[in-house]
Amino acid sequence: MAEYEKQVRKKLTENGCYLLRHGKGDHDIWFSPITKLPITVDGKIVSRHVANGIMKRAGINWHF
Repeated sequence: MAEYEKQVRKKLTENGCYLLRHGKGDHDIWFSPITKLPITVDGKIVSRHVANGIMKRAGINWHF
């Protein structure tokens, strides 16, 4: 089973997104300068659909 968490964080960083704060549990709150929206990133992303949803909310044209 693939884990997408490291790849998602790498793509977010490459596109100028940054960590705002740590959320509850293993979630982190990132900010996208592209969409001007906060993004919740789980500490363990095992679904490519969830990873693609994060990319879409961040305004990044990337698909897993």
